[in-house]
Amino acid sequence: MTFFTTTDGKNLYFEENGSGSPVLCLAGLTRNTQDFSFLTPHMADHRMIAMDYRGRGQSEYDTDHGNYNVLREAHDAIELLDHLGLERVSVIGTSRGGLIAMALAASHPERLASVVLNDIGPVIDTSGIAKIMGYVGKKPVSKTYDEAALALQHMMAEQFPGVPLERWRQMAEFQNQETEQGLALRYDLGLRTALLEQAAAGAIPDMWLFFEALRDIPTGVIRGAISDVLGKDTLAEMHRRHPGLVSVEVPDRGHAPFLDEPQSLELIRNILDAV
Repeated sequence: MTFFTTTDGKNLYFEENGSGSPVLCLAGLTRNTQDFSFLTPHMADHRMIAMDYRGRGQSEYDTDHGNYNVLREAHDAIELLDHLGLERVSVIGTSRGGLIAMALAASHPERLASVVLNDIGPVIDTSGIAKIMGYVGKKPVSKTYDEAALALQHMMAEQFPGVPLERWRQMAEFQNQETEQGLALRYDLGLRTALLEQAAAGAIPDMWLFFEALRDIPTGVIRGAISDVLGKDTLAEMHRRHPGLVSVEVPDRGHAPFLDEPQSLELIRNILDAV
């Protein structure tokens, strides 16, 4: 297990796989390094670096829930790069990770060689926000991984048709841990409090300003064809504001693609090769 310590004293977990040009993998809002388990086996020729944000996975929780925000998490990512002695990396960001990538483009563009945004843009559809707030910070009802897998398969069937139960069993393990009392989330329940407080305070930045900072950086977007987070209109506007943007739509996927789909892998390769 590998950790580094941030300037404010938090111990954050990260892991590395493969060798070659470095790629920083930034997970979804409630996710962790396991978010990239399906992609990493296809990327042995790159140095794949994934981190657990503060309050997620194996990283230390923060008693100040206000620190669960995109800007702080972007700062933590830069501190990880400094810890590893990496001046410049490509970034693959899923959902929340893509928002962090945009924040990095605005604050440290010189550190980014290229960026892949996985089913995320500067605007999150309202239906997606409602779905996210419907589960963030709520304790699992399922008692075992098998129960959670069946629940996930049922809940996600419309957006992920045909995905086998085995994949949902893996996702259930990534997102939860078994205890004597049943399943527990692999993140701080205070994350929900942070989201609600930031929304009430109007502390959510204009992500279009951050996205436009990607204009001179090779950027690709992967969109799930059934996504309720990244809308087609938002993607069209992203293309208008970033003329060099490359995007692909993955069939039979909602939010967010697993990244081992042929369409996802091809776009990722093309963006990394463009560096």
